[in-house]
Amino acid sequence: MKTICALSTPAGTSAIAMIRVSGNDSFSIVGKLFSPSKLGHKEIQPRCTYFGDIIDTQHQVIDKVIVTFYCAPHSYTGEDTVEISCHGSMYIVQKITELLVENGCFFADAGAFTQRAFLNGKIDLIQAEAIMDVINSHSEASHKLAMEQMRGGFSKEIEQLRGALINFSSLIELELDFSEEDVEFADRTQLTVLLQQVLSRIQELKSSFTLGNVLKNGIPIAIIGKPNVGKSTLLNVLLNEDRAIVSPLPGTTRDTIEETINIDGMTFRFIDTAGLRYSNETLENMGIERTYEAINRAMAVIYVFDITVTIATEVEKMLNDFRTHIEDPDKKFIVVANKIDEISEMPSHFNTLVNLDTIFISAKRKENIALITDSLSKHFKEKTQNVSAVTSNLRHFEALSKSQQALETVQTGLTEKLPSDLVAIDLRQALYHLGSITGQVTNQDILENIFGRFCIGK
Repeated sequence: MKTICALSTPAGTSAIAMIRVSGNDSFSIVGKLFSPSKLGHKEIQPRCTYFGDIIDTQHQVIDKVIVTFYCAPHSYTGEDTVEISCHGSMYIVQKITELLVENGCFFADAGAFTQRAFLNGKIDLIQAEAIMDVINSHSEASHKLAMEQMRGGFSKEIEQLRGALINFSSLIELELDFSEEDVEFADRTQLTVLLQQVLSRIQELKSSFTLGNVLKNGIPIAIIGKPNVGKSTLLNVLLNEDRAIVSPLPGTTRDTIEETINIDGMTFRFIDTAGLRYSNETLENMGIERTYEAINRAMAVIYVFDITVTIATEVEKMLNDFRTHIEDPDKKFIVVANKIDEISEMPSHFNTLVNLDTIFISAKRKENIALITDSLSKHFKEKTQNVSAVTSNLRHFEALSKSQQALETVQTGLTEKLPSDLVAIDLRQALYHLGSITGQVTNQDILENIFGRFCIGK
């Protein structure tokens, strides 16, 4: 492979910038520019830093730098690697990079360093994708999920599934070599039991995708209710800014408004929806349709009502009506009674509302808002604490689905006593799709798609 170089810190003026060089010639190329240490392989102490100057061809000092050398295979890429820490002037960065190229380096493409780490066996594809997720993590939950995958937790799950299938697949392939003798090396009963176990685990991993995806991108929470009950005011209070328009006129919110907030280490995407009511206005009715779409997309729903005009039986009826419009009967509903600042005494139906686990607030006065955020935090922490491995990547989900389909075909083939060669074809397909998750089987298109999303220098 060519020796490559790139700026690994963000572009722009900063206190320090770091330029990474990787490849067989990285030590000799940097050695031509670095003074006073004209270092060769024998003089370099790996994982030690050296202070000196970067000097151009006219023997002029470009910058005082700190250089760190990493000897293969003990580096991020698995190759000889050099990291040059210089001052964060764009002129200095550009000049050093130009000198590296003049002496034999090539500019790195996006994700080139991590791709080399994969190709050199330092990481698998799951870990490579997790590195990008770590870089992009915006909450404690998304960071924790990415770190678990980067450490190889999800990779081990896939390898266990693949390893269990490989043993039986090899026995069935062996049968094909002795097809004329009509012998069976693979116990069909044991294979049936194994298939059921593997399919069950694949389904668990697929089911975790909904949770993994929202932990990575934000948990969607829909705020719903009739017009003028204080939904937009509540959103503004949660965000601590005037994001949604607040007006006494019904139907002010015509479309859904989404904003994110970090609560107790998790990112939530709050969706303020149009008020639910019948209207003659086409535009407003379109907003109401989107409200029901938001309810289905949300992992939890905050139903807000005006306690000054709404009785408990109406709340119960509305909750039942909502559930007829949603696909998930177990979706978390938080019932919120707003405008408690406008009542002088508790209503007669107070006990019924308490039995519905109602949270009583005043969005206008910002009273008891923490009870809502605490309820959301507690609910989703309980959902995540017992999950051992979570699928958070769409590519992984699709590969698991294809593997599941192939294994279900194998199940059908065993039930119908199909010949070994037909069973072997579907087993190979299942193994291929599982292997594509970790990168044990892959192609250039997959690699370009994955590493092309990385930043240059990583």
